[in-house]
Amino acid sequence: MGKSLCEIAAQLRDSNKKVQLIYAFNGTGKTRLSREFKNLVSPKDEGETDGTGLESRKILYYNAFTEDLFYWDNDLENDTERKLIIRPNAFTKWVFEDQGQDGNVIDIFQHYADKKLTPHFNVQYAVKVDDRDIIVPAFSEVTFTYERGNEERSDNVKISKGEESCFVWSVFYSLLVQVVNVLNEGEESDRETGQFDNLKYVFIDDPVTSLDENHLIELAVNLAKLIKSSDFNFNKIKFVIATHNINFYNIMYNETRQNSGYILDRLEDNTFELNEIKGDSNNCLSYHLYLKHELETAVASNQVKRQHFTYLRNLYEKTASFLGYKEWGDLLPSDKDAYYKRITNFTSHSTIASESVSEPTPQEKRTVGILLEHLIKTYNFWKET
Repeated sequence: MGKSLCEIAAQLRDSNKKVQLIYAFNGTGKTRLSREFKNLVSPKDEGETDGTGLESRKILYYNAFTEDLFYWDNDLENDTERKLIIRPNAFTKWVFEDQGQDGNVIDIFQHYADKKLTPHFNVQYAVKVDDRDIIVPAFSEVTFTYERGNEERSDNVKISKGEESCFVWSVFYSLLVQVVNVLNEGEESDRETGQFDNLKYVFIDDPVTSLDENHLIELAVNLAKLIKSSDFNFNKIKFVIATHNINFYNIMYNETRQNSGYILDRLEDNTFELNEIKGDSNNCLSYHLYLKHELETAVASNQVKRQHFTYLRNLYEKTASFLGYKEWGDLLPSDKDAYYKRITNFTSHSTIASESVSEPTPQEKRTVGILLEHLIKTYNFWKET
């Protein structure tokens, strides 16, 4: 039996490491872990009410809940005034009003998205509602247009979900840059603001969901550079970074010069394991070798569980990508490839409760062993002698 996410959050909180990197499949529980971590470090019973990620200034975090601070008004009546609404919160107030970072946010967003796609922040204005003037504060709405380079711009557009995520990350990152710069002043009396003197943790959950490979690499390098510049001797800020993207994990691992990282697994009983993987980049970061080792161990001990079908499919996918195959199913044994693909898909991606049981059948367990052996022998995985 594994641990609860709260117990794992406590383990991360109590570590003396400046940087802790976590890899996990999508759906494993990274976002829930970030919430458990936040609640452990800065619980709501300490008087926190805004839910923005700046609660009591002990923790700053980026995850799906950060994105929920932004939502769309699609102007369904006229279909012209589409705008992104920013919920009132201390997070964006500090970025836009206190620090005047709107220009930097635009630059960061255009760098990672599209140089012609331009955000426009509103100024304060009044609207009449039931014969009353309602004041709409500045920096509470964002519209987006395409600039055509001749002082003309498109009508307001609704950006994609990926571009929206990129915009929210740009807001968060501009804040993080300012926080690191402020806290790198060793003496509290010399800092331009004391608002972050109590900040102890930064938790970042998957900032690269929608980026292409080139921008992903650049974002990872820039984030790692910023983290390295954070002076641990002065501010003692600890960074926890979770991702499902192995390339992002690899780059962060190398750039921040780690000698170990973690893999988060959810077990069949809905508990979790946080496995530490030590070594240099050739050992720790070769996630396909971790999958292979876990599968070999499970097969040898007859402890194959539902999660191992996910591992097996992931290992096939990574091998197919490396070898240039279009489909991972092209690597399956040709005599029963349809059956093997169906059973692997069904077992690793089933979403119907009645179809899923905790213990695979003996035949399903044998299938894992057969397909693992086929992959290793057919595609020449190196084996110790």
